[in-house]
Amino acid sequence: MALRLIAVHAHPDDESSKGAATYAHYLDLGAEVLIVSCTGGERGDVLNELVARDPKSRRDLAGLRRSEMEKARDIIGFQHRWLGYEDSGLPPEGEPVPAGCFAEIPAEVSAEALVRLVREFRPHVMITYNEQGGYPHPDHIRCHEISRLAWELSGDAESYPEAGPPWAIRKLYYESIFNPDRMTRIYETLKERDPESPLIPQFEELAKRFVSRPSDATARVEVGRFFERRDEALRAHASQVPPDSSFFFWPNELQREAWPFEDYRLAASRVATSEFEADLFQGVEEEER
Repeated sequence: MALRLIAVHAHPDDESSKGAATYAHYLDLGAEVLIVSCTGGERGDVLNELVARDPKSRRDLAGLRRSEMEKARDIIGFQHRWLGYEDSGLPPEGEPVPAGCFAEIPAEVSAEALVRLVREFRPHVMITYNEQGGYPHPDHIRCHEISRLAWELSGDAESYPEAGPPWAIRKLYYESIFNPDRMTRIYETLKERDPESPLIPQFEELAKRFVSRPSDATARVEVGRFFERRDEALRAHASQVPPDSSFFFWPNELQREAWPFEDYRLAASRVATSEFEADLFQGVEEEER
């Protein structure tokens, strides 16, 4: 039996910064992995000065981000589908999102497109963002909302009857990769191993940024041997990732020693599970036998 995992993300590049090593891990074990990008990322800022000099970044940012996504897909090896919605951008507080963008369309409408993909791919596990979207970007929050609707309704034949035969996903996870336990452990390990390291002030600042996040992970997947491939996939999204990005000053050997995991919170399950897991498919294989 081929196990299948679907991960639903707001923009191209989110899949590489939040879970790429997990996807590579499960592909290596023989599972099928489908990444869904809800929007094209066309309202994102170009954060890499070298890419900003390319006229295409101004003329056709959506096309540029599609080609970056293709590179990341090929590096990790997952399947990929666009949900087809327009990036909402990040308006200043109190200002509305643009008309017709992803966050402006009712979740019940957009969920049908995701339900259609779920019923076609028939995943056992879904990964998405938590109730706050991981961070309060309108597209991330809407991504959570439609993913939750797909979890609840894809197995109901009376919901979205035109979207294909019903399929009930077995487990739903929220990614919790940038959690304070991980950040603190890497920071403390660096101080123990190299107390004079010039990286310590940067790590200290990062640890402070994430300390207010909850330590709510219930699943910890060991994926350290795929960190280099994760980084390569993230670099493929060059418009969003400057060469001096904080993602890349964490030595991978330090990460493998301190925290060779990517973390998730089990949000809902239709199979038996345990309080803490090391495998997102725990309970699924037993049910399928």
